[in-house]
Amino acid sequence: MARRERLICAAADLAELGRGVRFELDCNGQPQQAFVVRFEGRPRAFLNRCGHVPVELDWQEGEFFDHSRLYLICSTHGALYHPASGQCVGGRCAGRGLKPVPVVERDGHVYLLETD
Repeated sequence: MARRERLICAAADLAELGRGVRFELDCNGQPQQAFVVRFEGRPRAFLNRCGHVPVELDWQEGEFFDHSRLYLICSTHGALYHPASGQCVGGRCAGRGLKPVPVVERDGHVYLLETD
């Protein structure tokens, strides 16, 4: 299986615990919304879909962190997710976390890792 990389954004676009960058990817032949944020110095990417109900998380475009900047939060019902893993840490997600998306940071850019 061949791996390709697709540019998402410049690394400088992701401030630690700051705004995220939304992007689209192909998931089983269907376009899906995803996002990337910077947490603990690394880009972390997930499908932009709550584990509880299939709604997007950001409460304003690119705003994924809660007011404390410790967790990712679903704008619809307040479910909280750990930004390193996407694991549900509180709310109505009932243990269903976010689906991670493979990304890499290199040469000042963040890339989506795609497989054929």
